[in-house]
Amino acid sequence: MQLKDDERLDDLVVDQSMQIIQSPTVFAFSTDAVLLSEFASVPKKRGKILDLCTGNAVIPLLLARKTILPITGVEIQERLYDMACRSVELNDLQSQIQIIHGDLKEMPAHFKNNKFDLVTVNPPYFPTANIHHLNNNDFLTIARHEVFCSLEDVIAASSKLVKSGGKLAMVHRPSRFVDIITLLRQYKIEPKRVQFVYPKMGREANILLIEGIRDGKPDLRMLPPLYLLDEHGHYLKELEGIMYERN
Repeated sequence: MQLKDDERLDDLVVDQSMQIIQSPTVFAFSTDAVLLSEFASVPKKRGKILDLCTGNAVIPLLLARKTILPITGVEIQERLYDMACRSVELNDLQSQIQIIHGDLKEMPAHFKNNKFDLVTVNPPYFPTANIHHLNNNDFLTIARHEVFCSLEDVIAASSKLVKSGGKLAMVHRPSRFVDIITLLRQYKIEPKRVQFVYPKMGREANILLIEGIRDGKPDLRMLPPLYLLDEHGHYLKELEGIMYERN
């Protein structure tokens, strides 16, 4: 596999059975994506999975370790789309994973009545008005800021793409928790599971994992807090099996 510019090959998981194309100036996945892939409730036997804001296809690749169901990823940035396609090919998963170059807001019209059993999304976290977080790198700015889609755009599209009784799993920031809950209910996705992730004991949560069911009934479960690191800065044992290692 020929790499471009400053791209590199990283091991995707600890067992080093899969690799992914990354670039520090274009896109490199974070712990957030790994946690979302473990948190999401993957259909066991039948169904289809859709990953919005797929980046370099990290979540489809991680989910492919857990299921043989078909997975579709959607990415708006052409360079990231190309990285995603090559990462899928690198792992010989073209028969299971399809990558679409497109805008998530246009996906309901694209798929029409073809609904998904699970939609996952690791969307941009920061409103564009938050100038303190803006990045001079266009790739990173689009990945991190609501340039092409707002939080409402993400949830509205997801609501149209997931079937009744299907699930939406999202990773975001705790500061947007109230906004997320409000929008999920506005678009007929009932919040069902919430988990706050903390860097370590004694620190504030910095990651939010949330899952809802389209047309579900109210019944929210607050899962136990998840801590990533021990007092020495090492991943806790329950997380070692899902975190990737670099070459």
